[in-house]
Formats: sequence, structure tokens, C-alpha cells
Amino acid sequence: MALVSMNPATGELIKEFRSWSEGETYETVEKVYKAGHSWRQTSFTERIRLALAMAAVLRRQKEDLASMITLEMGKPISEARAEVEKCALLCDYYAEHAKAFLSNEDIESGAGKSYVRFDPLGTILAVMPWNFPLWQVFRFSIPALMAGNTVLLKHASNTTWCALSIEGLFASAGFPENIFRSLMIGSGDVAGVIRDRRIAGVTLTGSSKAGQAVAQTAGASLKKTVLELGGSDPFIVLPDADIGQAVEAAVTSRMINAGQSCVAAKRFIVEKTVMDKFLEGFKSKMEALVIGDPIYDSTQVGPMARMDLRDSLHQQVQKSIELGAKALTGGGPIDGPGAFYQPTILVDVKPGMPAYDEEMFGPVASVIVAGNTDEAIETANDTDYGLGASIWTADSELAEALAARIEAGAVFINGFVKSDPRLPFGGIKDSGYGRELSIYGIREFVNIKTVWMR
Repeated sequence: MALVSMNPATGELIKEFRSWSEGETYETVEKVYKAGHSWRQTSFTERIRLALAMAAVLRRQKEDLASMITLEMGKPISEARAEVEKCALLCDYYAEHAKAFLSNEDIESGAGKSYVRFDPLGTILAVMPWNFPLWQVFRFSIPALMAGNTVLLKHASNTTWCALSIEGLFASAGFPENIFRSLMIGSGDVAGVIRDRRIAGVTLTGSSKAGQAVAQTAGASLKKTVLELGGSDPFIVLPDADIGQAVEAAVTSRMINAGQSCVAAKRFIVEKTVMDKFLEGFKSKMEALVIGDPIYDSTQVGPMARMDLRDSLHQQVQKSIELGAKALTGGGPIDGPGAFYQPTILVDVKPGMPAYDEEMFGPVASVIVAGNTDEAIETANDTDYGLGASIWTADSELAEALAARIEAGAVFINGFVKSDPRLPFGGIKDSGYGRELSIYGIREFVNIKTVWMR
């Protein structure tokens, strides 16, 4: 079966790619596995040189890479450029810090000498999504490679062009052959690769359902996994918040990448005394967004990545309205070519509705009223997910106390949730486990080895 790349803004075919046979797949697995024998012996000086070379390649090719991202999955071109630059910044970060993060740690134990060292596990399979087709790959692969592992990528089928281009970037930066390879396979072939004895670990960013399947397969083979799954992030607005600032952040956080972000704010939990003021500003700014072809700099909201994703989102919206929610603005697909959906605000959202219970992966905001601060926190935690959360208040002491009560991998106070190479990233509950980025991310796929000497 061919891997098909479509332009979601027009519905036009971009490219078709031939999927590999089983023989081609496992021949590549063997090459990457064997390449790891020498790669793990490279010095940090060499790895640092290559990471900096990759940062330079990314910056040099930024415009071409951004255009490719925009054409293949619909991200507005300004956001695509920012994604490429963020990948370059990550390369810079690990070039500066990887050696220190993985240096031996001396431990007093009563031995003549005892310490902990961090050795690579081997070949790691990455199953990555389409929504940030470069960033998701780089935020895992660069620390994994800096730790001495090799990488196999199974990218989303609708971003195969990006997958092959990433492989080309590693070659352009001077990385040795077969240190990073993209597998041209469908999702049905992933389980077999996971079970292969040459695969040492698996990381996945995607849906909770996909995470369960990968974890089950990897667990049967006793292989380490890191899962970054869905999110239904709460955005809590307390009465003393700067409402204008909160509204600006609410629109940005909900609408980045047409709402197709795991850490986008999705449930807006607002105390009732400031609800009217918040909604007035939120509605005004959502309706003022410029929707259109994402290749233009003026476009703020592009299409969703695929028509089937738009259809699924609209079903969630319709079901929520049937159950009593109201569309304050938007509420449906945009007529014409492409997978465009109206920026939407749903109010009167309550438990039992998809807009409350499920992840809404698109440009739809669910607004939920809270009677007081305790109720706001209870509502924030009333979800199967636990990726990120944000709290908006002028009381920093209260905010930190509330942050301790939030069930999530990250809490941002007076700022919207986003990833940063310097900070650990990941979730709890149905949002997965393990961490990416920072010192914690680079230590996920290493053998934490004790050495004891008399």
C-alpha cells in the first residue's frame, strides 16, 4: 500500500511513496542495529560537533523545511518556521549539556570507589505523529543519539515527506550512515518491529489508544517505553486574573496548529464572577482570527491535517450540542476545499459531553463555569488525562499551592503550556509516562549502571 501525502488546504495529492516489503524493513533494522556498535564508541566531542552541525543545517534550510511542513500537514508558515528554529535550539542545548548530563556520578558507598555511569541501550524505535512533524522527532532523537543510541523512525503516514527529509538532514549534517533511518511502513507493521530482538526500546507520541497498543507489545518483550499521549489541558481563570492577558493566551494556546496540539489549552475553567468578561474578549478575538491558506504569512489558522480528523471533531461538537452545549461562535466545517474548521467556543459544557470528557483535537474551546477556586481545581482534575495545565491569578502564593493539587506533568502560572528543551516534558494518567527534554529526557534510554570497586 502506498503512503500518501496530501495538501490539507486544497485536498490535492502532493506525493505518493512506496511502502517497504518485510525484507526491506528488517534489512534496515539490521543496518541501524549494527551501526550502533561503532556509534556508541564515539566521543562526546564528535557528538557535540554533529549536533551543532545539525543546528546549522536546520537554520540554513529553514524556509524549505517550513514550506514542506505547511504543504504536508497545514501548519501556518510562521508556525512552521518557529518549529524548525526550535529544533535547532534543541540541538544547541544538547550540544552544550549532554556530556554533563551523562557524566559519571560518584557515590559514597563504603567501597574504594563506586559510581553510576550512563550507557546507551541500543536501537530505539520512535513512533511519531503528524502535528509537529519535525519537533516531535528531534526532541526525542537528538538526546537519544547524544546518549549513544541509534534511531529508527516510524512517522505518521501523512507526513512521509517530512520523515524522509529528516533522514536527509542527518546525512547533510554529517552523521554516520544508518545512525538514523526512517521506516517506510504502515501502522500495522509496527508491532513486528517492536518485537524484534534488535530493538532496545520504544517511544511514542500519539493517542492513548496507540500508546496502549505499543506499551502492550513492548511490555510482552520487556522493553522500555516512553509514551507522550493525549491531553485535555485545563486553563483555569481565577477572579483576580488579568483577564485581558488570559484571553490573549487562551486564543494563542487553543488555536496554535489549528488546535492540533497535545498541550493546547482545551478546557477553559473560569470562575463565574469573571465569566462574562472572559467570554466577551475570547469570542471577539476568536472571531477576528485570519483563516486561510497556511502558506501565507498573514494566515493565523490553517486547515486541520486531514478530512477524517475534521469529521471526527465535528461529530464531537454536534454530540455535545445535542447534549446541551451551545456554540458561542463557530461550530462547523468551513465550506470549500480543504479540511478547514471554524474556530469554535462551546459554552454550557458539562460532564457527559464529548467537549468535557474527551480530547478535542482541533480549533474548539470548551468553556466550563466554576463556582469557586476549589471547584475549579476539582474540574481540572476531572479528566482521564494529565499532560499540562495553566492557572491565571495575581496571587502567586495561591497559584503555587494550587499547582501542587493539579494532576498533570506540568503547570504553568500566568502562561500557557509549551515545551522547552530546558524543562522535562510528559504526563501522567492517560497522557502517558516517562519524560522528554532536559536531563530527564536524555536519561530515559540509557542503562543506569552501578560500578563498585573495592
